[in-house]
Amino acid sequence: MLKTLPFKPLSQYKEQALILWFDQVGIEDVGLVGGKNASLGEMIQQLQPKGINVPQGFAITAYAYWYFITYANLEQQLKQLFAGLDVEDIKNLRLRGQQARSLILNTLFPPKLEGEIVAAYQKLCDRYGQNTDVAVRSSATAEDLPDASFAGQQETYLNIKGAKAVLDATRYCFASIFTDRAISYRTLKGFDHFNIALSVGIQKMVRSDLATSGVMFSIDTETGFKNAALITAAYGLGENVVQGAVNPDEYLVFKPTLREGFKPILEKRLGTKAVKMVYELGQKTKNIEVPISEQKKFALSDEEILKLAQWTVMIEDHYSQVRQCYSPMDIEWAKDGLNGELFIVQARPETVQSQKTGRVLQHYKLQGKGRVLVTGRAVGDKIGSGKARVMTSVKQMEQFQAGDVLVTHKTDPDWEPIMKKASAIITNSGGRTCHAAIIARELGIPAIVGCVNATEVLNTGDKITVSCAEGEAGKVYQGLVPFIVQETVLDHLPKTQTKMMMNVGNPEEAFKLSAIPNDGVGLARLEFIIANHIQTHPLALIYFDQLQDETVKQQIAQLTEHYGHKPDFFVDKLAHGISMIAAAFYPNPVIVRMSDFKSNEYANLLGGQQFEPQEENPMIGWRGASRYYDPKYREAFALECQALKRVRTEMGLANVIPMIPFCRTPEEGQKVLAEMAKHGLVRGENGLQVYVMCELPSNVLMADEFCQVFDGFSIGSNDLTQLMLGLDRDSALVAPIFDERDEAVKRMIEMAIATVKAYNRKIGICGQAPSDYPEFARFLVELGIDSISLNPDSVLRTTLDIAEMEESR
Repeated sequence: MLKTLPFKPLSQYKEQALILWFDQVGIEDVGLVGGKNASLGEMIQQLQPKGINVPQGFAITAYAYWYFITYANLEQQLKQLFAGLDVEDIKNLRLRGQQARSLILNTLFPPKLEGEIVAAYQKLCDRYGQNTDVAVRSSATAEDLPDASFAGQQETYLNIKGAKAVLDATRYCFASIFTDRAISYRTLKGFDHFNIALSVGIQKMVRSDLATSGVMFSIDTETGFKNAALITAAYGLGENVVQGAVNPDEYLVFKPTLREGFKPILEKRLGTKAVKMVYELGQKTKNIEVPISEQKKFALSDEEILKLAQWTVMIEDHYSQVRQCYSPMDIEWAKDGLNGELFIVQARPETVQSQKTGRVLQHYKLQGKGRVLVTGRAVGDKIGSGKARVMTSVKQMEQFQAGDVLVTHKTDPDWEPIMKKASAIITNSGGRTCHAAIIARELGIPAIVGCVNATEVLNTGDKITVSCAEGEAGKVYQGLVPFIVQETVLDHLPKTQTKMMMNVGNPEEAFKLSAIPNDGVGLARLEFIIANHIQTHPLALIYFDQLQDETVKQQIAQLTEHYGHKPDFFVDKLAHGISMIAAAFYPNPVIVRMSDFKSNEYANLLGGQQFEPQEENPMIGWRGASRYYDPKYREAFALECQALKRVRTEMGLANVIPMIPFCRTPEEGQKVLAEMAKHGLVRGENGLQVYVMCELPSNVLMADEFCQVFDGFSIGSNDLTQLMLGLDRDSALVAPIFDERDEAVKRMIEMAIATVKAYNRKIGICGQAPSDYPEFARFLVELGIDSISLNPDSVLRTTLDIAEMEESR
């Protein structure tokens, strides 16, 4: 059944205006000026007074469109053209679309309509200068709805100057209501072609060809995480970002503490930004190469990132209030290179994550391996497979078969008739807000964008697997690698008295994992961030000029090329990693264990060989707390403290609780606290608590004294078992003896819990045992442990088990 909309031609329009200025319309006028223009008017009226810049302009109304169609007697001819149309027949779709557009393009405007358009444009020229440059944007009455974006279905024309050019561009916009992609998309969404009209927006151009532009979302596009704003940026006009012609910079900002006045930029990812769209002589645009020196710089300053994020929050709040429901937004912005000001040029509802209903957690998981052929930015978290179909032009659409994997340089709305048939999409260029990414999310299929060379590496007919289920990096595997989809219904999950927390190491997975019901993070390990995102020994950064290995020095120089002061690289990357996890689970506590590499593991980092000793048994050697105050390492620990302070004080993520590993004596704990205080982390200030790992027999036997030094304890069952039973947990020879359920270990844990509780301190467990053994988790609950931190795949199962146990007690 076709969807109908509450507006009809001519006589049923209450407002029979051909032209309306943006400040005369609002969100309630979608039926008259389309979604885009209604939103621009809403922002000019309601948000511009609050400091959000929106370029002025006017709308050629939907009434004007129907006036044109009726005046020229086109409606009946168009209806005859589309009688019996099958959009799956690509040739037939193209022919009928071309004929419909020709009808409109070869018809003159009524004199009254032409006169009013010219007069309105002249008013803009009176304000901004003769032959002022404008954007001519289509604004359909069925676009930018909460459940259907129609983004890019109709045309936009940039750098339009002069009355005649405005008239021509307007006619082309009217004709674009019948582009192949628009016809196909309306059919897919169930809209009647002749119940939809087109308005056209004439908007003063923002000279972002001389600066930067991009797209931002008030929600994380991949996970639906509501507390993050995603901003993308590239040089030049914004069409390249929207179309996916460039790999833009990406920035993530945490909204809750941004509202409180903090500066919570969680992540900054540098894009290549290889080309930019600029004005060409006449009324055209062109792409030119961006110098390498510019590509290696971020397109936005931190102040601009935060300002755009604040505007995103304001826009989302306003539309949520107007619509009386949570309304995440998809927003286009531009910076004017002439005056340096930022502008919002478009805002529409986000149409993918906001439409998801129910509480079903899907987890895609590979069941085999394959050779990685190509990597890029993962869109979504699914896996798809099929035969590759490499296509360099939309003219090859007829070759595409349902279930193929589309491989191309980039997509635009012209590709949509075949995108819906694809099992996955792979593009050379584009970021997470490009056309391919948006449509893939809407269609619910995996996509990998920004692969650079996918069309060269992959061949038509290759059997491939596209995995977006392994973090932010999407991977294309050779062959059809088997995979499974696990579904968990989260409705009616019981609440336990024992806090159910999670072990999280990878910041890239934090937003997705936070959707699992939990009470926070019981263990966030810095080792993962250091090994995967920093890769360099901290002392090699501090003493970079003294590095002896030239090859290593070159590798570190390449990693840190954007940093004049090398240690800042360590602090930045560590702060971003910690903040991603802290933000994902905010305001629940996130317990961050300070670095606990052994000397042999530190030596494996870039530059580490020069700074690490050779130890016979690193497992019980120079690790954890003993490093932090040692003159040979305290400078490196200072970098960890600086990163943690930035997260807590600059970003406002005070839910972070540092935890000290392998602290052998209470006196050693005091030394570590003194080191932390030197760098602004003073226990008790700004609510700062400091926890300690309970993983040595001394931690248990002297728990009463450790309680005077620390605010909480987390049992590390692996090391505690190792040291209680006197065995190396890395040794295969004694592996059969290693068992956290050993009676000696259990007695130590029982003693630790009893003592710590007696001193009114918190105690939990973050070791592996509760994840592996349900009976061990029940044992801990019986002892009254405060929290259990589990591997993500064990949380739901263990929660149900403990809830049943607590209920039966």
